Amino acid sequence: MGMEEKIMESKNISPAVIKRLPRYYRYLGDLLKLGIDRISSKDLSEKMQVTASQIRQDLNNFGGFGQQGYGYNVEYLYNEIAKILGLDKDYNLIIVGAGNLGTAITNYTDFAKRGFYIRKAFDVKPELIGKKIGEIEILGMDSLPDFIKNNQVDIAAITVPKEIATETATKLVKCGIKAIWNFAPVDLRLPKDVIVETIHLSDTLMRLSYSLKNKTSK
Repeated sequence: MGMEEKIMESKNISPAVIKRLPRYYRYLGDLLKLGIDRISSKDLSEKMQVTASQIRQDLNNFGGFGQQGYGYNVEYLYNEIAKILGLDKDYNLIIVGAGNLGTAITNYTDFAKRGFYIRKAFDVKPELIGKKIGEIEILGMDSLPDFIKNNQVDIAAITVPKEIATETATKLVKCGIKAIWNFAPVDLRLPKDVIVETIHLSDTLMRLSYSLKNKTSK
């Protein structure tokens, strides 16, 4: 079975498995840096704190990749998971909202190492327009439609206040954006053909608060 067929099959994979794939990718990348060529599901499970049977089950969704008594070839598995995740191509991003969060995301250099390149940032504040975040220019929102029309933009990151997040997302969709990385604390309701990944930062803190409360109360 070719990799394209495996990727087609992955469309029916459970979200839980898809969420674990980036973890596999990160851990395998760390193993490569350490010069480790081969690893068993048992050893990988100890590093990732995921059971060996879960690892085998997850990877079997995409064809397996392991050999009995041999384990996994780290570099091969790393590259195959990259293909499954679509990391064998580059993506162009724009940041909509050049405030503190937008600036922090734009300055994060690891995205480019993964093939995600931030091309421009946009904001409504006159005092920000024309300035730069590192090498990334900040344009006004009125420049957004033309920029998207004249450039390949794969993903738009929304880092605007909650009150204007839906309006901003709707504008992006009208401009042709099909993938949105949403950092605004609101669940967007967009057409089904638009992919949305929402990062609720406060939700993660609340889960941490819950765990801390229950740990300290025991």
